[in-house]
Amino acid sequence: MKVDHIIKNAEIYTCDKSNPKAAALVVKDGKFVYVGDEAGLAGYEGEVTDLGGKFIMPGIIDSHVHVTIGVAFDYTDLGVRFEPNGKQGAMDFMSAYIKEHPGQKCYRFLLERSYLNDEEIAKEDLDAVCPDAELILLEGECHSNWVNSKVLKRMGIADDTPDPVPGLAYYVRKDGHVTGNSFETASWPILFDGTNELTKEEIIASVQRWIDFSKAAGVCAVFDAGFPEHNPVHERMYDCLCELDKEGRLPIYIDGCYVLTRPSKIHEAIEEVKRFNRKYTTKHLKVHTLKIFMDGTLKIETAAQVEPYVDTGVTGTTAFKPAQVAEILKALNEAGLDLHVHTVGAAASRVILDGVELARKELGDKYHVKVTCAHLEVQADEDLARFAKLGVCANYTPWWHNGGGPGVLSPMLGEKRATHMYRCKTVWNTGALVAWSSDNVAYGDFTTWSPYLGMEVGMTRSISQKTNVPPYCISPEVNPPYDEKMNKEEMIIGYTINGARQLGIEAKKGSIEVGKDADFLVFDKNLLTAEPEGFSYSKPTDVYFAGKKVD
Repeated sequence: MKVDHIIKNAEIYTCDKSNPKAAALVVKDGKFVYVGDEAGLAGYEGEVTDLGGKFIMPGIIDSHVHVTIGVAFDYTDLGVRFEPNGKQGAMDFMSAYIKEHPGQKCYRFLLERSYLNDEEIAKEDLDAVCPDAELILLEGECHSNWVNSKVLKRMGIADDTPDPVPGLAYYVRKDGHVTGNSFETASWPILFDGTNELTKEEIIASVQRWIDFSKAAGVCAVFDAGFPEHNPVHERMYDCLCELDKEGRLPIYIDGCYVLTRPSKIHEAIEEVKRFNRKYTTKHLKVHTLKIFMDGTLKIETAAQVEPYVDTGVTGTTAFKPAQVAEILKALNEAGLDLHVHTVGAAASRVILDGVELARKELGDKYHVKVTCAHLEVQADEDLARFAKLGVCANYTPWWHNGGGPGVLSPMLGEKRATHMYRCKTVWNTGALVAWSSDNVAYGDFTTWSPYLGMEVGMTRSISQKTNVPPYCISPEVNPPYDEKMNKEEMIIGYTINGARQLGIEAKKGSIEVGKDADFLVFDKNLLTAEPEGFSYSKPTDVYFAGKKVD
């Protein structure tokens, strides 16, 4: 048989359980037509490459990223980062900066909430230091912010403005009056104000940077986890991606979504994800998933917990209840669509599992929705085995698994929970589908988007001097539980075939098997024998998508 490419003398890790290792492969018309030993090459004619023992693995699948938010961050001013000592220190810094830089229409700053030493900032404080212009102060993770009265007025936020999700996404009030502090999706319109004005040229220029990174890293497919509270601009960005695809300029498969953040919009979101599913059908962009933001983050205690936070005594709030999740699942099931959920706290994933259980009980054998819970930073012991039982995919972001040291979160979570986070190995061992992701939202230099960084920290649960990260990310202390470390094969499988299964594309991608797309990566070193520390510096020497070497 005449073929396009024959590769031999390689160490191939296929991620195919029935044929895990091979020495040769053959590509024809963008597909693998042979995978095995060199003796089986006798019947093929074509270009031959002798790799001299180099390592080959399937293309990477990053199953939770934010392509469209990444574009928005490219054009969003996060402001001047500073580290004050308490509220007065923050006021003094911003006041001095504004005096030194007069005449700006809007001043933007960024700090970690911990630097305020539990003191609160109100719009009156910000009005005092900035009476003549807008002032926006972002919290470090950009999941909350503080603004002065001018911003509130322009954005139409008043005392009677309803909270998007009371207890989760809300405007802080005192004596019935908004203070200028907002949380989660209530704050995001302020953060990304002006994003709707991006031009097609700006969007495509930004996306091209992400494409170039993905090609170099060997990322052949991703799940785009959407742009909460910004679905119109999210759609415009998908339109640009479609245009790129039709022009042959989008080599990365994007599994897209439509985002739902509040119960009042359930019906609208179901209809919109159906529309997205009909609209986006190009070769490399498809939408068959509704994305839900179920809770928030740990640092600002908006992640919903089963047990209360130690320092405040609150549990946080989930955006939806189990019965609502079940109703959403039944609607998605009827439409042939799937569900992907942001679940950081233990209560968030429990509500999803409860909702799945309700829907499966009612629908029986007719139930077929693929459900994925992403992040899973804190999980209740009794829920760990339910993922396998209910067929729910557990998606972790392993480069977070160093945890920053349990001491950082102990004051909020208590010692036990702070030392029992990211229990991916336990869930893996139950037989559940576990996949890995980078969950990045800002393009930057793409260092923390690297799947090889995820693989290293997933194996070590630490970030050492040998890790390829910015210096501020280094956290060499190993994050317990120590037995939650994954091995190399598990990290690779989670970034390949398991990611494909999560996305429902395992018939085409995720492993080196006959009949699948010929997406594969070539490395000078054998990743299965490489040292875990420093693994993040790994990079393919050659990348092939659909059998063609990419530039």
